Amino acid sequence: MSSRERILGRVRRALADVPGDARPYEEAVARDYLRAHGQRSVPETVDLLAENLADYRAVVHRCTDGQLPELLMRLLAARGSQRVAVPPELPPGWLKAVDATRVHDRAALTPQELDEVGSVVTGCAVAVAETGTLVLDGSPDQGRRRITLVPDHHVCVVRVPDQVVASVPQALERLDPTRPLTWISGPSATSDIELDRVEGVHGPRTLEVVLVSGS
Repeated sequence: MSSRERILGRVRRALADVPGDARPYEEAVARDYLRAHGQRSVPETVDLLAENLADYRAVVHRCTDGQLPELLMRLLAARGSQRVAVPPELPPGWLKAVDATRVHDRAALTPQELDEVGSVVTGCAVAVAETGTLVLDGSPDQGRRRITLVPDHHVCVVRVPDQVVASVPQALERLDPTRPLTWISGPSATSDIELDRVEGVHGPRTLEVVLVSGS
């Protein structure tokens, strides 16, 4: 028996009790699996997100709406970033304290121009606490995928608790599968066969996440 036949056999056995009609898959197969691990309060869920982000070597900051512009100014100044990539509809107040050239995401932006950018600042679509994952969906406050892959430093702003969910199933309910989804768990990293970790191969070497509360 080939590997293909074994896999298809497992699929058939798993679907043995599913009616053989023409209903959509979502109706034919029950989705009553566990949606989250344990019961947590909202503050505990946010704390878990911060813990798992840090475990993936992201740098986590917390602030209020009013503190955000100054914090972003300090983060970008510490990197020495003179050019900052900006999505088309990043809230204008976020970078009001930043003294750096804005490089706006546009179709005419060349790879060479993007490579000269020191940092990128974006929002996010949702953040998953159990996996320490940020999801970007190409919305106007996030821009196209390439502006978060080429610059070496990514600052992602997450609104808490509105954009934080406990689990991946809860995140999927909020996301549009037709959009270009980018799932980010820590800085870009890979390892060779000897487990030597190399960062920055597929994206930014430094990921800083700002958890912003309304007060």
